Amino acid sequence: MYEKRYTRLKLKMLLLVVIGALVACALALFLLEVVVDGVLQDPIPRLFVWVATHLFGQSTETAEQAYGQYIRANKVEFIILGLVVLMILAFYVAIGRFTTWLEEIRWATHSLTDTAVEEIRLPKELQPLEQDLNVIRRQLLAKEALAKENERRQRDLTAFLAHDLKTPLTSVVGYLTLLHDEPNLTEEQRTKFTGVALDKARRLEELLGEFFDITRMDLDRIPAGMVPIQLTVLLEQLSDEFYPIFAERDLTCETRLEPHLMVQGDPDKLARVFDNVLRNAYHYSTAGGVVHVSAQREGDRAEVVISNEGLEIPEGELAHIFEKFYRLDTARSSRTGGAGLGLAIAKEIVERHGGTIRAESNGRFTSFVISLPLCSDQPPEQP
Repeated sequence: MYEKRYTRLKLKMLLLVVIGALVACALALFLLEVVVDGVLQDPIPRLFVWVATHLFGQSTETAEQAYGQYIRANKVEFIILGLVVLMILAFYVAIGRFTTWLEEIRWATHSLTDTAVEEIRLPKELQPLEQDLNVIRRQLLAKEALAKENERRQRDLTAFLAHDLKTPLTSVVGYLTLLHDEPNLTEEQRTKFTGVALDKARRLEELLGEFFDITRMDLDRIPAGMVPIQLTVLLEQLSDEFYPIFAERDLTCETRLEPHLMVQGDPDKLARVFDNVLRNAYHYSTAGGVVHVSAQREGDRAEVVISNEGLEIPEGELAHIFEKFYRLDTARSSRTGGAGLGLAIAKEIVERHGGTIRAESNGRFTSFVISLPLCSDQPPEQP
């Protein structure tokens, strides 16, 4: 697009040069035939003779002879010289204009990353360049802002991981030290302390697993092990597996699944997606509430909706909830979830399967809508 635009600009400039040359020739002929040899054919000689006789004291015959020898005989050369002078002046003006444009462009390039400048403004002749530079400027500023945001989140992630890893690790060390240093503990106490240490160690393993999963996904961009998956069966199995977990908070899981939904994908990775979303629903549901799991066909895609009763998520938070290194509640402890990477991992997996995931909140229910392409050999929808 840019090459065509600047090629047209070059052609316009060449056309202007040709037109300028033709106009100069026409002007020279006009001055010679109409002005010099026409309208001013008599006034010019009279003026020359008057100046020569009154200002320089020459005789009339000498003045007329000088006019014929030096002026009339070289009138074409004088006209050409005048045109050359005019062209030099015009060129000087054009160069001055061009230099001004270069200064404007130089200022514009220095303003590409200047946040104090709202928009780059260039002369009317440089409007296409102005538009291009403003597009580039917006892209650069967006990338710079994104880089700063990622850097901030990575710092936050380091701080969060340090806190979340230190908490269970401190408990593990504390209880193991107690078991080692206190030989008079009862069997019941030893069993209790060993169970707590084991629980904290497993929690530590989960946190490390989340961190390494998101790191590994940045390196492994191509999904492997893509096979047809009975999505309905997968969701039924996961809902059953979460029954004892939900029971800890008196949560009820209700399912409404359309039968025979098949998608192409990696079974383990898709199971991880729904596992992460269901765990998120567990952590943020109101105790005694309901978690709804539904799946149905929407055209050539399967749409899965997992919703839970809980506090409303602000609209500004919904826009960032799937981003890496983002945590909805930066003050929460490790007891209320992982390292804040579960939904980012889910989004990575879903998008690599050609799907989409989004979050919605209406004040009572928070819903995660996951859309995946159905298998090409998916049986048609039953009437």
